[in-house]
Amino acid sequence: MDFKLELVQVPVSDVDRAKAFYVDQVGFVADHDHRVSAELRFVQLTPPGSACSIAIGTGLTQAPAGSQPGLQLVVSDIEAARAELAGRGVEVSDVQELPGGRFVFFSDPDGNKWSVQEVSRPS
Repeated sequence: MDFKLELVQVPVSDVDRAKAFYVDQVGFVADHDHRVSAELRFVQLTPPGSACSIAIGTGLTQAPAGSQPGLQLVVSDIEAARAELAGRGVEVSDVQELPGGRFVFFSDPDGNKWSVQEVSRPS
């Protein structure tokens, strides 16, 4: 039996602002934006090449906006990833050499924290 993680909720205070940040600045794909009712809106966004998406919206979670502390993306070239994010207007850290690899860090407008890790594939 496979158990595949395919969706992670990210609590935000302003859905339209968060959607614009993730799509226009970070480069995620907007898969769905569905208003079920006045109390429930579901927006699914997927990082390019990822099998896992994030969900933002209204009525999805009781978690306070900005309380997601440890989201991580994985890339093959951290310098290119940093340049792309910075070029899109994301406030991204310098590349840091840490145990486990090379990383950059950024936060969304609500303070949900992201890390981007370079993973070298064996040749």
